[in-house]
Amino acid sequence: MSTSTSGDVVKDGVHYHQFDIVIVGAGGGGMRAAIEAGPNANVAVISKLYPTRSHTGAAQGGMAAALSNVEEDNWEWHTYDTVKGGDYLVDQDAAEILAKEAIDAVIDLENMGLPFNRTPEGKIDQRRFGGHTRDHGKAAVRRACYAADRTGHMILQTLYQNCVRLGINFFNEFYVLDLITVDDADGSTQIAGVVAYELATGELHVFQSKAIIFATGGFGKIFKTTSNAHTLTGDGVGIIWRKKLPLEDMEFFQFHPTGLYGLGILLTEGARGEGAILRNASGERFMERYAPTIKDLAPRDIVARSMVQEVLDGRGAGPHKDYVYLDCTHLGAEVLETKLPDITEFARTYLGVDPVVEPVPVMPTAHYAMGGIPTNNDAEVLRTNTDVVPGLYAAGECACVSVHGSNRLGTNSLLDINVFGKRAGNNAVEYVKTAEFVPLPEDPAAEVRTLIETLRDNSGTERVAALRKTLQNDMDLKAQVFRTEESLTEVLGTIEELRERYKNIHVDDKGKRYNTDLLEAVELGFLLDIAEVVVYAARNRKESRGGHMRDDYPKRDDDTYMKHTMAYLTGDPHSSDATDHITLDWKPVVITRYQPMERKY
Repeated sequence: MSTSTSGDVVKDGVHYHQFDIVIVGAGGGGMRAAIEAGPNANVAVISKLYPTRSHTGAAQGGMAAALSNVEEDNWEWHTYDTVKGGDYLVDQDAAEILAKEAIDAVIDLENMGLPFNRTPEGKIDQRRFGGHTRDHGKAAVRRACYAADRTGHMILQTLYQNCVRLGINFFNEFYVLDLITVDDADGSTQIAGVVAYELATGELHVFQSKAIIFATGGFGKIFKTTSNAHTLTGDGVGIIWRKKLPLEDMEFFQFHPTGLYGLGILLTEGARGEGAILRNASGERFMERYAPTIKDLAPRDIVARSMVQEVLDGRGAGPHKDYVYLDCTHLGAEVLETKLPDITEFARTYLGVDPVVEPVPVMPTAHYAMGGIPTNNDAEVLRTNTDVVPGLYAAGECACVSVHGSNRLGTNSLLDINVFGKRAGNNAVEYVKTAEFVPLPEDPAAEVRTLIETLRDNSGTERVAALRKTLQNDMDLKAQVFRTEESLTEVLGTIEELRERYKNIHVDDKGKRYNTDLLEAVELGFLLDIAEVVVYAARNRKESRGGHMRDDYPKRDDDTYMKHTMAYLTGDPHSSDATDHITLDWKPVVITRYQPMERKY
């Protein structure tokens, strides 16, 4: 054993580090946790990206909080909108926390230096967003605090600058591939640390820690058409799954209505908040038929389905009649250039369309995972419906608390990472005050070493890109906005076939430094795992609710399905049967004040 120049201990070629708290992921949730934990504990943040390239930076429109700066508002209305928008699958105690703590979350960011847009009086400006209403659904309300259409970018930069100010330890371009756990005789699980692969050197690092916070984001790359970055491959969720800890509500994936046609690049809902209108080929404002009260500002699941229905009914635009229009022309150049500069530039750059003078072709794009790693309101990861894994936390899109139910309201994601990222950081600090380090196994990096070497040395003929393309195309065609028993069963068959082909993949690059070929092979393994859970849970839920629309079961069924899906890995995912290793269970929905009702907008 020796000590490297960076101060860590090296044993048998593996670097060993020790921190009180390790945060996996340097997006908004991870860095918000670090800001709370950093002054009170020895903290490391591990990210496979440079922090300011994290996907939080892609969020555009805003962050909800009932500040009442522009119109009368209160947190109870925000709670109601969150519950109703989530098609009543939201845990209402968690939604109350989200809405109550939203106000402090925005003020925290303002005090950190975030440059919000301002009213003429100097207050934080607010605009309308889909599903946010006043007086329990009577009319749209201005609740979204924003920084032009770069709100996520501003949040990410602000959080990173504050982490730097606090001296947080960052391990950038380190790819966490395993959670080190120790099982007690009574069946309980203790966490001991994580194992990471350093992209620059190809070396393995073991981070021993008392507490671990997962904030690894979503997994939109299981789909072809997505607003998600290439790196959102569900690594953190996949690691938890492979450790045979449960995943919750994985069938619920949100398809954002306004993705650039054919590309999926996001055009913020803030455009509709400023007054943009969705139109079909004949110029009709079709959302007046589907949501007569708040029209284009209905929740995302309703708008996305309405858009697809217009196309299916022959009212789509373009040579193939396969998209609709987002009409911003009436907003004027000043509004578009000052309040919506990014989306204006996106349309010009990627489609050659100028929103100032012509409507923009749009269609739904895979955007956000409502399901993920189950947690309680303290961000502690659950191992059953009620029991937690001591010292293990999750926050942000990788987690399911569940404040989004079956459909997240726009602006609640940036709010979620700040409210529950903060809670995760604070609760981890309290935990490590009395916790001890769990002794590491003899060779804690063994599984990751085997994974890396097997993939690198495999002499197969299958190409990672080809397998990934097949998966994503099938998910787009058969498990996107509309689903059926038949289509979902076909996808499971595809995944089973791809698992077999994955055993025969070939990685061209045999090197160790920045081996992105190898990295994508690892990510494909996670994508296959996650896609399978999503589709399996979707086939099991024989109703339509929120982001999960079953053409063969078009009604919501509260008598049978007013409950969360809990998925468990109970067998070998590489067995010949594509589903015999997954067991599904249920968890009750927490209802406090809002009984399930028909959603009318």
